[in-house]
Amino acid sequence: MRIAVTYENGDIFQHFGHTKQFKLYDIEEGKIVKEQIVDTNGQGHGALSGFLTNAGVEALICGGIGGGAQAALAEVGIQLFGGVTGSVQEAINSYLEGNLAFHPNVHCTHSEHGHSCGEHQCKEDKHGCHGNGQ
Repeated sequence: MRIAVTYENGDIFQHFGHTKQFKLYDIEEGKIVKEQIVDTNGQGHGALSGFLTNAGVEALICGGIGGGAQAALAEVGIQLFGGVTGSVQEAINSYLEGNLAFHPNVHCTHSEHGHSCGEHQCKEDKHGCHGNGQ
């Protein structure tokens, strides 16, 4: 199984559609057998579902994510664990232990600076959109 995590400096990047890197983990028998950081090469939003599909990803751990991106991931069969914050390594360890705290109804929330992402509009602070269970 391959799991992708939105990545920035060791932490989970909080806006899926703007992530510049993913950390990919290959899991066999409940253990990490390989990990690597990959660049998205400027691809964003809807294109990222294709990027992840081409990378063989089966599950995604991320922070905030809009409805259009959620639908695109569901369409290609990638399981979503959104609304996660903190360290990428802690998140993957929690996932492997079966106790990853995530929000099944994650969506972008509004805070300081607005932008239009094509498929949705949201506001973000310096860390990006933030997922929550509301």
